[in-house]
Amino acid sequence: MIKQTLFILALCLQSSLAVAAIDWFKDENGKTKWQHLANFSSGTLIIILSITAIYLFIYSRRAHRANRELTLIKNELEQRVEERTAALKESNSKLIESNHLLESEVAQHVITANQLRSSESYIKDILTSMPLMLVGLDKEGRVTQWNRRVEELSGVPAQKALGKTLWEAYPTMTVVPEHIQQAIEQNKTIHLKQSLRSLSHFDITIYPLNGPEPGVVILVDDVSKETTAENLLIHNDKMSFMGELASSMAHDINIPLQAILMDLKRFKNIMAENHLALEQGGNDKTALLESIYNDMSDKGDQVSKIIHNLLTFARNRHSEKQMADIVDVMEHTVNLGKEVISVSDGFRFNQVKLEWQVEKGLPQVPCYITELQQVFLSLFRHACIALQKKSVSESFEPIIKIILSESYDNMWIKIQHNGTGLTNEQQMSLFEPFFSTTQQADSFDTGEHLSFSYYIITEQHQGHMAVTSDVDVGSTFHMQIPITR
Repeated sequence: MIKQTLFILALCLQSSLAVAAIDWFKDENGKTKWQHLANFSSGTLIIILSITAIYLFIYSRRAHRANRELTLIKNELEQRVEERTAALKESNSKLIESNHLLESEVAQHVITANQLRSSESYIKDILTSMPLMLVGLDKEGRVTQWNRRVEELSGVPAQKALGKTLWEAYPTMTVVPEHIQQAIEQNKTIHLKQSLRSLSHFDITIYPLNGPEPGVVILVDDVSKETTAENLLIHNDKMSFMGELASSMAHDINIPLQAILMDLKRFKNIMAENHLALEQGGNDKTALLESIYNDMSDKGDQVSKIIHNLLTFARNRHSEKQMADIVDVMEHTVNLGKEVISVSDGFRFNQVKLEWQVEKGLPQVPCYITELQQVFLSLFRHACIALQKKSVSESFEPIIKIILSESYDNMWIKIQHNGTGLTNEQQMSLFEPFFSTTQQADSFDTGEHLSFSYYIITEQHQGHMAVTSDVDVGSTFHMQIPITR
């Protein structure tokens, strides 16, 4: 604006009016009237300055207003910038939070995936390592699962079995395709049993799968031990029946035996009444009758003892443990052994010298009395066999030593003999089933078979049984039975 004013003044000075004004400041002689010129110039300058001041004031007001507007604009821009910055910060914060959430979710997915893989591996390890045979089949009967137990029993690795039909992979399996189809179509579980040469017994269960792909899972459980235990229970039932049978036989034998004994008494009375008549017949006849009577009387007493021991043996048979005095059980077994135990060449148990070493005040023991009698009888018979082998020497005296004592809440029973001992190999195999020192089956002697005795002590009575032996010195059987006070 100032530039424009100065420009106008400059034009005015150059115009004819300006020239005339300049001439106005000269006198008639042409001399300049400096005083008038100075006054005019100063007035003009004042006017110009005034105008300039006015313009400057106006410009200052405008500049101030513009500056204020600029300040407002600046403040508004700063506020917008702050708002935009805050919005950007908020967006950035939300983005960072979203990133964290995404990272957390990704990490959780990774953990879940690892857990799924771990669970899948764990389940696979369970299926592979489980003691049961596990076979998975599709609807066509092709193998989809083949665990380690199947590999061990069939000898077929899983890599070769997978994809093949069950009967191609395991021809001896008794499961037939009809069983698979029946389980799938009827959606029910099928149970089968398999026995191989009466030595191995298996329970087979076929489970249908209800997933999108129909199929079955076959579980095969080796129940040989359970079957053996069931057979052992049957054996115990047979032993119980034998006890009842022995009781019945003893009663049946006892009736005529008592009649025989009564007849013998009557015979003796008749002999006493007719003593004179017999004396007239001669001393030889009398001696013969006396000999017959004595022999019949001894045999009758012997049969009576046998019957008494059989009755005692049968009556003691119980299905539960009983508290018993082990000394009485041993004494009854010894009495029964003297009547029933004999080995080859006429060697009998009653010919053996018995030595007792019994600790005083022994407590009663919870036991199966009949089974313990079976153990003691088996050990006495085993001892008689060893003693008989050594009895060929005239200077040999067969001895069996019975030691009963208590130690650390256990009843210790030792049966020791001085017969022919066992070799190291025989000691290792003595308690195994069907052990015999002879190789031929027809010469097998049950007196040398102690596996059932070992079972009675260790399994039925939760005790321990061992043997120490020397071929030249003899053998000692050690038995330990827990005491319940």
